[in-house]
Amino acid sequence: MELLPKSETIALREKYLSPSCDLFFRKDPLKIVRGKGQYMYDELGNAYLDCINNVAHVGHCHPTVVKAGCEQMALISTNNRFLHDNIVLCAKRLIATMPSNLSVCFFVNSGSEANDLALRLAQIHTGNTDIITLDGAYHGHLTSTIDISPYKLNMPGGPPKKDFVHIAPLPDSYRGKYRDSTYGEDEIGHLYAEDVKDICKNIQDKGKGVCAFIAESLLSCGGQIIPPKNYFREVYQHVRAAGGICIADEVQVGFGRVGDHWWAFQTHGDDVIPDIVTLGKPMGNGHPVSAVITTRAIAESFKKTGVGYFNTFGGNPVSCAIANAVLDVIEEENLKQNALEVGTYLKNACEKLRLQHKVIGDVRGAGLFVGVELVTDQIQRLPAKEIATYVVSRMKEERVLLSSDGPEENVIKFKPPMVFSKENVDTVMLLLNRVLLEVKDIPNLCGVEKSTDLITGKGPLSIKKQVNEQVKCI
Repeated sequence: MELLPKSETIALREKYLSPSCDLFFRKDPLKIVRGKGQYMYDELGNAYLDCINNVAHVGHCHPTVVKAGCEQMALISTNNRFLHDNIVLCAKRLIATMPSNLSVCFFVNSGSEANDLALRLAQIHTGNTDIITLDGAYHGHLTSTIDISPYKLNMPGGPPKKDFVHIAPLPDSYRGKYRDSTYGEDEIGHLYAEDVKDICKNIQDKGKGVCAFIAESLLSCGGQIIPPKNYFREVYQHVRAAGGICIADEVQVGFGRVGDHWWAFQTHGDDVIPDIVTLGKPMGNGHPVSAVITTRAIAESFKKTGVGYFNTFGGNPVSCAIANAVLDVIEEENLKQNALEVGTYLKNACEKLRLQHKVIGDVRGAGLFVGVELVTDQIQRLPAKEIATYVVSRMKEERVLLSSDGPEENVIKFKPPMVFSKENVDTVMLLLNRVLLEVKDIPNLCGVEKSTDLITGKGPLSIKKQVNEQVKCI
């Protein structure tokens, strides 16, 4: 099929797709026509190093995954209410990576669907409806998951928060309610957990019980947050004491991304074991397949309702063939170990940059899940949203794809395909250093009046105004 000119693609998109459908790099969107490994290619053949696409978990268009999908598609793709080996073998393999009590699998199509089903399971099992979620969290685009996603609720025009939804503070040790500048690590985790305990008590004081606590095991949209020590251990205890169950959202951080474990919840200690785990994006390497893993007791509660469960496409033979191939590649190419080694190398390289650039306030991460928080003041830890916007835009010009996130959109995110290499890290750091040097001298780029101090914003022109002026020039 002959490619349309980029301008025509944009025109057709504007005519036929909803204006609510977001694009990366809205001012100059990329038209991506193929991918390979950790690279994406536009219609002109330009290669972009992909640092954010955790969906293409084992690399774009991995030949083993593509072959598995094509071969099964040529045989049969049908409803999972027919017997097929692919679905049971996939379930067996997933459960083998989990703690022993997590022994029952449901297949769905997306992380949003997985979290929706998890909520349904929790409500039926506990008989309660009140949900505790974290500020800044995102759990999917369905109505039920938007309701528990402050990442969307907090946006202008976002839906009002439902009465059954309770929002706990984001357990951010750097810029949150309790900071490492004031408290020790053990104390921070305890203090944030006490906030959840208070929510549980308030629910119980109204004569109700908790349905569930849901959280990403590492907090992605919240700003690449690594929860403090003991936080999940104490929270799980409080929630279960109030009659609730604990849901670990592994949609963005699972399948070995943390390096030393299959699942990010395992990084918080052997005694932090969820009641439900939701899987998504990486499972199909871009193909829509996901799963919910839970206990036998919760599955039995669901069965007792008498309402059977089926999903027309969830767990179909093609999806499960692809998921099995993804698991094969992770194991055969030792991608967990690669995530650990390259992720450590990436984090250390970012730390070196932090020592050179005052605008980098914090570096944090686990495996190939790393966040670089930009600030305009290292003492007050003021967010540098405009600088983050500039950095992402300039790095795209250098053909490196990054994104920013967090409540203030000032955290540069690294969640690349698991085949990312140390050479890739070196390339990114070289370019990122160059761009951060530009930040120190932004006025020279657009002819804007020079400031005496871009980091603090002192001088004739504030950093916010200067960077805004620069962003307009991109």
